[in-house]
Amino acid sequence: MTDDAPELRASDADRERVAEVLRDALAEGRLDMTEFEERLDATYSARTYGELAPITRDLPVGGAGGAPRVSMTKEPERGEGWAGRVTGREGSSAWAVAVMSGFQRKGRWTVPKRFNSFAFWGGGDIDLREADFSDREVVINCVAIMGGVNVIVPPGVEVLVRGIGIMGGFDHSEEGVPGDPGAPRVVVTGFAFWGGVGVERKVTRAERQRLKEERRQEKLDRKAAMRELHSSAREDVDDAHRRMLDGHRDMLREHRDERREQRELRREDRDRRRRGED
Repeated sequence: MTDDAPELRASDADRERVAEVLRDALAEGRLDMTEFEERLDATYSARTYGELAPITRDLPVGGAGGAPRVSMTKEPERGEGWAGRVTGREGSSAWAVAVMSGFQRKGRWTVPKRFNSFAFWGGGDIDLREADFSDREVVINCVAIMGGVNVIVPPGVEVLVRGIGIMGGFDHSEEGVPGDPGAPRVVVTGFAFWGGVGVERKVTRAERQRLKEERRQEKLDRKAAMRELHSSAREDVDDAHRRMLDGHRDMLREHRDERREQRELRREDRDRRRRGED
């Protein structure tokens, strides 16, 4: 990890790379379970590169000496659609282990052609919603013994479940949903004993927020349209009411004029009779 900018904020992918080194060290016997859990907790709570650096400074990376380095260079912007997410590059993480603990793979990472996971008295989340993919078809192999693994896929991805469960099971609810053109296929395999492997289909938080904002805007547009409609209806009613009042006033005016004419005719008639009597 670089020490030239320790104050820079670390990403989820940075923390996952450090956690991967810790898991390798645990498997090789370089760390005991207590040390592993302490360092893993420190990894996921770290906010900057400076906080991540000491965690693996005394551990080799990939069998060679030297501290793990976190790239200070941003990854290239992915292209639009699925074509930009099926990269053909090697996976950034190939396996995950949870022994009386847990693991997470989430955020921006590259799923290899085959990803292996193992959970014993523990659990893990494999989140593919923001991930890139090494190939058009990737295999997520899950072994859950008295534990569980949850695989989260984005909409548009085809899912095939081929795992075997003994006193446990694999979730098949997302099978049969056709994938989008160009989208990868995710094959979930493995073995579950007194445990389970779940498969969920969810949108990302950003997409969920975008959809929520779209629904909110649609609701506001409907309210505005209803207000405009009610305003127009009120104007029509007011116009009709004004026309009715105008018609009523005209009728009263005609009635008064007619009565006035009748009174004048009666007065003229009386005057004529008087003059005739005189």
